[in-house]
Amino acid sequence: MKKTCFECKGKGYQIISYQICEPCHGTGISDEVDLQDHVKGLPKGTRERYQLDVDEEVPCPSCKGKGEVEVTETCPACQGQGTVNLCQKCGKKIDKGDYCPECQSKQQVYLLHPASDINDLELGAIYKGKVTKVVDYGIFVTFTKKVYGLMRMKMAPYQVGDEIFAQVSEIKPHRGEVDLEPASIKGTYELVRLKKDLPRTSINKISSTDKGKNVRLVGEVIHVQQTSGPTIFTISDETGITWAAAFDQPGERVYPHILTGHMVEVLGEVSLHGGKIQIESEFIDRLTGSDAIDVRKLIDEALDKRAKPESTDLLQESPTLEKLRPLLAKAAQAIRRAVLDGRSVLVRHHADADGICAGVAVEKAVIPLLKEINPANDAEWHYFRRSPSKAPFYELEDVVKDLSFALEDQERHGQKLPLIVLLDNGSTEEDILALMKVKVYDMEIVVVDHHYPGEVINGRVAVDDYVDVHVNPYLVGGDSQITAGALAVELAGMINPAVKERINHLPGIAAVGDHARSAEAEKYIEIASDKGYDRNDLEKIATTIDFEAFYLRFMNGRGLIDTILGLGNRDKHTKLVDALYQESQRRVKWQLAAAMPNLKTQNLPNGVIFSVLDVEKYAHKFTYPAPGKTCGYVHDQMVQKHGEDNPILTLAYGPDFGVIRATDAVNEKFGFNLNTIILQLAEEIPEAGIDGGGHECAGSLKFVEGLSKKVLSGFAHKVAGLT
Repeated sequence: MKKTCFECKGKGYQIISYQICEPCHGTGISDEVDLQDHVKGLPKGTRERYQLDVDEEVPCPSCKGKGEVEVTETCPACQGQGTVNLCQKCGKKIDKGDYCPECQSKQQVYLLHPASDINDLELGAIYKGKVTKVVDYGIFVTFTKKVYGLMRMKMAPYQVGDEIFAQVSEIKPHRGEVDLEPASIKGTYELVRLKKDLPRTSINKISSTDKGKNVRLVGEVIHVQQTSGPTIFTISDETGITWAAAFDQPGERVYPHILTGHMVEVLGEVSLHGGKIQIESEFIDRLTGSDAIDVRKLIDEALDKRAKPESTDLLQESPTLEKLRPLLAKAAQAIRRAVLDGRSVLVRHHADADGICAGVAVEKAVIPLLKEINPANDAEWHYFRRSPSKAPFYELEDVVKDLSFALEDQERHGQKLPLIVLLDNGSTEEDILALMKVKVYDMEIVVVDHHYPGEVINGRVAVDDYVDVHVNPYLVGGDSQITAGALAVELAGMINPAVKERINHLPGIAAVGDHARSAEAEKYIEIASDKGYDRNDLEKIATTIDFEAFYLRFMNGRGLIDTILGLGNRDKHTKLVDALYQESQRRVKWQLAAAMPNLKTQNLPNGVIFSVLDVEKYAHKFTYPAPGKTCGYVHDQMVQKHGEDNPILTLAYGPDFGVIRATDAVNEKFGFNLNTIILQLAEEIPEAGIDGGGHECAGSLKFVEGLSKKVLSGFAHKVAGLT
């Protein structure tokens, strides 16, 4: 086998030294200049003038201006030929022929492909097999599930399970019999794995009518599960997902070298297990190198195409929503791709009416896809999780739980790391540390939020360095008045258009629950009214959601929340909402009875009506409503008294926190932005450890307890200084 000589790179000679160029004496410049060579190609009228003006240094033609020439000798490796002859098996250099003496003397032993049959055997060839039966007149040697032969001998020195080399002495295809004899192996041998070209079967082409049929699958391992019987490999290709069962000794892991994420080839028989299609594998082999790369590229391209949303229609026309449409479509594609990839989807959302509407909308869109694509009966419980967060940002307590569960599932159950979807949180600088922790493990993150994300520069904000898809109205010139619940419902419609009609009233609940005031919010409320929910109904549902979320804490309450949101039985919905709403209002009145007499209000010189309440002293603890909600209800009382067109600001504070609510008039007349004020206070009082944020007119403030007076007075001065 001819190959370019690696010593001389095919030139046939080697450079051994350099010497001074004699024609130019090492200067690299020629002493004799032939002007005719310089005027070739010049216009005829300028040749004489150029000959008179030329005064340049011409490179020496012998050394090409280098001043030295190479001293060479014939390459000893290839004897000047530029190529060498290598053994086709081991690559050793040889003088002639195709194989070196060592490889020519090696005997070849063949290992049949699992899909081989009797017609693939050759007379006289030596094959590696396993003894599967010992009888008085000989032993039976099995090469594959379908190919075996008889080696006749008395008192055979073998036991069942022994590996053996056998030579084919006779093939009787009409009778399906193969006669064998012991193979004589002298010295070393070469084990040759035979290949067999079989058509590839797409997973979506396999049906129950194919039971008993042998198929060949090529795809990615997305889950490995060790059972008391077989090891179950969940295989995904560009068309679907199925299981491959590999049998061995009970409790032992079969193919321990094959892990989640590997590309594999599976040969086996189609069977039914619990009504689901399963492949009883005869052989699973990991693909490597170019084979794996080509298959992965094929699957990736096909899944990207399948993951693309079928429809990107919106529930209403809006300039801001229209600008967000490409980002929503990108987020939908990321979530659909995760489902197709066999990755779990972990949804984190704020535990209020807006955040819960957002989380439920995505849940109702994703779960039907999971059931359709993943064959497991419990796929919706293992591959989707929705978890509420008390804080309006992705806090460290939440990310620690999420990472712990994800890494444990990967280690114990062979699952892929999940896609993280953050709803009604994830946009602010408070989220960055948690997002950084997630990115350490290369998890994909999708954020759909409407909180103020900080300064927008060229369409990007601080958290964009840590998330893969970020949907936020502020990125396209909008504001928080389009709620996360509304955005999530639009996203859910792109993920799974079949659920759009079922959940199109949720944006109205989110808008009322988050006190959104915008043309988009009014349109969503109108859409909900077309479904039988007027504004009063939406307010009752939003209040009931907040009330129930207080007691659910870190549970998602899937069944209860579905009933409250009207996604289940309508009669149960009405009864449950009425009961919970009445109880919540009783508790709110109880709280206001303690809080309102102790509310301190003053009209500031700039016109702001500023109210302050110490919820640590003048509000019931550890019950509904919590301090944040208490501040909201107190603020609503002040708005009813003075009118929402007036600049009204309410501060409820405790030992180390403050909750702020303000009317839109404070923002419109004074440019009030809570996030900006918090940043200013953090710079002015660095020792207070100030943190917090939220919307422009609603949010929270945190600080160390010992400096509460300084922080709160500083905040009051900021409000008094608004112009």
